Amino acid sequence: MLLDKPCGITSARAVAQVKRLLPKKTKIGHTGTLDPLASGLLVMLIGRATRLSRYVTGLDKSYTATARFGAVSDTLDAEGEITRLDAPHPDEAAIRSVLPEFTGDLLQTPPMASALKLEGVRLYELHRRGLTVERQARPVKVHSFAVTGADVAQGTATFEISCTSGTYVRSLIHDIAAALGSNAYLTALRRHTVGHLTLGAASTPEDLDAETITNRIIQPIEVVSHLPVADVAAGVRRDGVCNGRRLGRLGVEGSCRVMCEGELLAIYRDEGDGARAEVVLCAG
Repeated sequence: MLLDKPCGITSARAVAQVKRLLPKKTKIGHTGTLDPLASGLLVMLIGRATRLSRYVTGLDKSYTATARFGAVSDTLDAEGEITRLDAPHPDEAAIRSVLPEFTGDLLQTPPMASALKLEGVRLYELHRRGLTVERQARPVKVHSFAVTGADVAQGTATFEISCTSGTYVRSLIHDIAAALGSNAYLTALRRHTVGHLTLGAASTPEDLDAETITNRIIQPIEVVSHLPVADVAAGVRRDGVCNGRRLGRLGVEGSCRVMCEGELLAIYRDEGDGARAEVVLCAG
């Protein structure tokens, strides 16, 4: 299911709201957290499709982000403690001039107010205790970064960003401001895409009720339509796939969809002289 998560609620709460509309004991989970400040596309997987999470979590993302200059936040966004500073409000041309420095392959240090774990403890929990610890910079990639408007008087700017999974947009905003001799924090964030999945196909919470929710659930084959395909013959070979048996090499690089007569059976991967099942969706 694709949900247009509103601002002001956690991703976990959004999942809980949907779960209440489904039959009891139905498995459900999401594939990438949106902070309460953020809105937009939240990909939820239901039932057997929850096994496909690994193929969605790492997909590229795109966002619209809004920033406010002339102030800092201890969480780098509007949810933190805001301190006003005597810092310049750059115009659109100035902002555009530094964006190439923040496009392409980057090393990014995760913010303290993040869900990453250090020795089993979330960084945001340490942040709440007033602790700051050393974090290792991680490689990320910003595919495109554009400023779409700036209001110097208000000290605001809006951006369109396409990036790899795990990129912290609020860190990008902070670093751009620093490059301009200013300060800034993220005030709004809206996610538009997760790989091939788009916000335009998403439902709002108001769209959903117990009677119609099944009509809003996308099929597993749509969730993993970005993976290459390997077809298998009907009959014995199909039964083998549904029992998770090893197959001969499929000749496809990486994980692939194993299909039979238009039905998604499983996800397999070539390994050695054969192919092994990663996820089986059909019943054996």
